[in-house]
Amino acid sequence: MIEGPVELVGADGAFTLCDRFQVALCLCRRSRSYPLCDTSHRPRSRSGQRAQQ
Repeated sequence: MIEGPVELVGADGAFTLCDRFQVALCLCRRSRSYPLCDTSHRPRSRSGQRAQQ
């Protein structure tokens, strides 16, 4: 977690601007909004069912 707003520059030179007051960076690379975390790393479960561990 880092305090925003932030401007990130990727290895390929692409810029990502986020104006949120707090930003989570994705380290697992599963995020659809990479390099920002969208919690895609969390196991999903159907409503009413618990995730198997």
